[in-house]
Amino acid sequence: MIENKDVGENPELVADGPVAEVGDVAGNPRTGNLPLEIPVEAIRRLEDELAELRDRQLRLAAEYDNFRKRAARERDELTARSQAALVVRLLDVLDDLDRVVAGGAGQAGDVVQQALVLIDRKLRKELEASGLERLDPAGQPFDPTLHEAVAVLPAGDDRPDHVVAATFQVGYRFKGTLIRPARVQVYSAEGHL
Repeated sequence: MIENKDVGENPELVADGPVAEVGDVAGNPRTGNLPLEIPVEAIRRLEDELAELRDRQLRLAAEYDNFRKRAARERDELTARSQAALVVRLLDVLDDLDRVVAGGAGQAGDVVQQALVLIDRKLRKELEASGLERLDPAGQPFDPTLHEAVAVLPAGDDRPDHVVAATFQVGYRFKGTLIRPARVQVYSAEGHL
């Protein structure tokens, strides 16, 4: 490119070769080696680019939606696990409350005993509302997925085989997930499970 000195104060750049004008077609001797795109091909190329960009935008939107759903699911799982961990730590307290309430059942006039019974009821009501389920399977068929057999009694005519005879320690399920199996005594004809 060279400067045009004849213009005066407004110098302008001028091309070394001929300048292509609007409407010139490739191969025209006036345009030199400047390739121009045929309008039909330009439209086809732009439509292809548009379709590709739309596809990319749809894929990104779907990927974001999947990410949002996965993050919400992981957040819910983390919340449930942390709640279950808290409930597991409270199980010993619940067992102690069971023993206190069962030990003082004969003393009707003791105010402290009555207060403990009320606290036990309220605590259990709140935990049940949060998803805690107590498993006391005495008299039910033995289920190894929910019960842990710690003792076996021989089965008889009045004692059916593979039925829970007594519960030594109640089990708990939290929101459908077993957090502690019930420790039980089971009737068995073979003498073992």
